[in-house]
Amino acid sequence: MKAISSNVVKSLSQKSRCTCTDNSGAKIVEIISVFGHKGKKRAHPSAGIADLVNIVVKKGKPDIKSKVERAVIVRVRKEYRRIDGTRVKFDDNAVVLVDEKGQPKGSEVKGVVAKEVGERWPKIAGMASSVI
Repeated sequence: MKAISSNVVKSLSQKSRCTCTDNSGAKIVEIISVFGHKGKKRAHPSAGIADLVNIVVKKGKPDIKSKVERAVIVRVRKEYRRIDGTRVKFDDNAVVLVDEKGQPKGSEVKGVVAKEVGERWPKIAGMASSVI
């Protein structure tokens, strides 16, 4: 994965529930694993902003409910620090569903997206209403 320009705190762990902020049909999702996680034995994988995660859809349309999908984290509640010294935090934890190639499944992203997501996933940032 491409590096991002901030000190991201890995605040979302396994079993964390997030809202899905695109129009793919999912509403509430649960993180089950993190791609590229390297950790100690018996340590739970954790993820931060702009990370690719495996999720299972808990609430949503019946055709997508209880399916395992891939998603990118676009907002986190935990405050993190950028290189210029500013600190950023959002109101909720949110993800966007993507396919195997990293292309978004929905056609629009509701709400704001962090700048770090735009560095690593430019298609998602291009679909968002605003980038902070």
